[in-house]
Amino acid sequence: MINEAVLNYVVLFVLLEFYEIYWQKAPTIMGMLIRMHKYYSRSIFLFLIMQPTFYFSVGFAMLTDYHWASILMLLIKTSDIATKILLLEQVFIKRQLSHELSLILLAPINSFLPYIGLFTYPIFIILSLNGSLF
Repeated sequence: MINEAVLNYVVLFVLLEFYEIYWQKAPTIMGMLIRMHKYYSRSIFLFLIMQPTFYFSVGFAMLTDYHWASILMLLIKTSDIATKILLLEQVFIKRQLSHELSLILLAPINSFLPYIGLFTYPIFIILSLNGSLF
């Protein structure tokens, strides 16, 4: 049975994830990058502040004494932010895109894609605190 603390962490994470989805959501990856660039161009610190699930993941990893599932969640979140920053630099600062990357960035994405984190990360939270799914 899932206890109240686990439920509280899952609900908090879901709310923070909805916030990130709200400000990043677009029909293409390029659209997402354009939305992110608005904050990144002002300050990288502002861009990083707009990623509250990353900070949740850092704190949660420490709270669970670095349980493997919380570390995995933190690694995925870190690689997500690093990929976004690298793409922002490549597209808007260096302005060097290969033809293949341009096609990928402009291709429409499935409307379900931004919501994947709402289903995967809570599993890591439950595993970190309970040790199993049930």
